[in-house]
Amino acid sequence: MQELIEILFPNGVFHYAVGGIFVGLGAALIYVGTGISAGASTFLESTLSYVSDASRFQQYRPSRDWRVVFTLGIVSGAAVYAVVFQGGIWLTEVEPWRLLAGGFLIGVGTRVGKGCTSGHGVCGVGSASGASIVNVAVFLSIAVGVALVMASLGLGVAR
Repeated sequence: MQELIEILFPNGVFHYAVGGIFVGLGAALIYVGTGISAGASTFLESTLSYVSDASRFQQYRPSRDWRVVFTLGIVSGAAVYAVVFQGGIWLTEVEPWRLLAGGFLIGVGTRVGKGCTSGHGVCGVGSASGASIVNVAVFLSIAVGVALVMASLGLGVAR
């Protein structure tokens, strides 16, 4: 078992465990404070409610301020971690077109799936939502399948 853990997590599991604890505490704090499950997929629509009068965006007016703070916390938390523990901002060698295509597909997927991995995976599964459990199974199955296809084509080698 120890060998499998070392193969799957060559850098150890401590930082994943700490991150998971913070994600869980953050989700719990947001739920206790607002009664709303924490998910990042509604960030764009809630942000657009500041500049658009469309009813689709206005439904987020009551919660848009904390959603902006939540999303900025995700980004700044990652930046602080990179500076403190990795010696600088993390850069990628992934081509910009792949980042844009991936971002677009993730955006479409979160709308079709009515939520993102944080909303379904952390909050939905944590509350035993059947729809979230199905969504997470679909997310993971597709992610593993795409990773295997990309690796077999020599296109998805992780660095």
